Amino acid sequence: AGGHTTEILRLLSCLSESYSPRHYVLAESDKMSEAKIRSFERKRAETFSESQFSLDRIPRSREVRQSWISSVVTTLYSILYSLPLTYKRKPDLILCNGPGTCVPVCLSAFLLGILRIKRTIIVYVESICRVETLSLSGKILYYFSDYFIVQWPDLKKKYPKSVYLGRIV
Repeated sequence: AGGHTTEILRLLSCLSESYSPRHYVLAESDKMSEAKIRSFERKRAETFSESQFSLDRIPRSREVRQSWISSVVTTLYSILYSLPLTYKRKPDLILCNGPGTCVPVCLSAFLLGILRIKRTIIVYVESICRVETLSLSGKILYYFSDYFIVQWPDLKKKYPKSVYLGRIV
């Protein structure tokens, strides 16, 4: 817990204040990430006085070591929970990096685009630790993201739609 949060906060630290407000989506059971986000945002507010953010929680789509069969049910539940949140927030951009929590949110945003309610750009950044294969989230979102960024050249070779930028976190 917290590794994906650390990576995404490193990415966010490079973005200008025009990416505001920021809406963070965490799993209900994630206890570590909220403190990291609040600390990051406090530090960011020292530079950008108009800094705005919010935190939302959704049911975790898949727990570590959860069976594949039961994870289908929990993921569907999480998608149903994410739909009203995504509709309410209507994000212009979703920047995500791999935890299972991002899948329901991205699929909800993708659905809103199909229904012509709101077109959201989905940028998925595969974790730096994924050297030879994609994470499960990556395998799913490879087909739904607008930009799919990998940090290792071997992944670019295996997944031609991806964009290789080198190490970015």
